[in-house]
Parts: sequence; structure tokens; C-alpha cells
Amino acid sequence: MPSAAQPLKVLVLHGPNLNLLGTRQPEIYGSETLSDVNRALERRAEAAGVALVCRQSNHEGELIDAIQAARTDGTAAIIINPAAYTHTSVAILDALNAFDGRVIEVHLSNVHQREAFRQHSYVSLRADGVIAGLGSQGYHAALEAVVAQHGSA
Repeated sequence: MPSAAQPLKVLVLHGPNLNLLGTRQPEIYGSETLSDVNRALERRAEAAGVALVCRQSNHEGELIDAIQAARTDGTAAIIINPAAYTHTSVAILDALNAFDGRVIEVHLSNVHQREAFRQHSYVSLRADGVIAGLGSQGYHAALEAVVAQHGSA
């Protein structure tokens, strides 16, 4: 359990096209930018004493590299919105399966109300929890869950 000297470390991973938040299909994904989302998460994390790292990549391998690095750098939990890789990436699932900490999967939209292909998630096979359809508030709910679960671990 992290001490005051070693705060709880959480990695937030945003998958492909999330760099376009605020301008790409705002009717589905909202008007907040990814910078807005990350800043709000960083404020919340700081208030909770959590060391938060946020990363976005359009490249599957970069997301996998970040997950693999989290195995040995003290990361206690990963909050991941794999975006389109949710439905296609066995490689991200394999990387998450090698990570011993908590994994919370987040989706801005309710994927269960969308196209049939979006209703299957490889990542869910590893995730300890899944949050969908709450917009950016889903990230906040995931962070709160990680903090609460870590405190009771």
C-alpha cells in the first residue's frame, strides 16, 4: 500500500482518436477536449493524493508499451479508454493480462446503444470494472473507484 512518501500511482490511457475530443462527433463524445478531461482528472487526483499519469496514443504499440511499463514502475491501477481498439485488440488484452494491478475500462458513449461491433470488448475480459455512457464523468468515477478499492485492499 502506498505511503505518504509513495502515493497511489494511476495510469490513464486514452486510445485512438481521443485526441480529437471536443471536435469529433460532439453529439456522441461531448464538447470537452482531451486536455479538459485530463486537467479535471489531475485536479481530482491531486486532491486525493494520487500520482496520475495521462497518456494518449493513436498507435496500439505505444499503448501496449505503456501498459508493459506499468508492470514495473509502481503503477497500482490503469484506467483505460481503448477506443476503437476495444473491439479489435487482443494485443492490448494480452498486455493487460500481464499487469497485476486494477484495470478499469471507460467509454464516453454507451457502446451498448451503438453499432453491434462496438458491443464486444476484448478489454472487458480483463477489466475489474467497466464504465460506459457517462461522458468524461466516467473517468472520474473510475478514479474514485480505484482510490476507494485501494484503500480497502
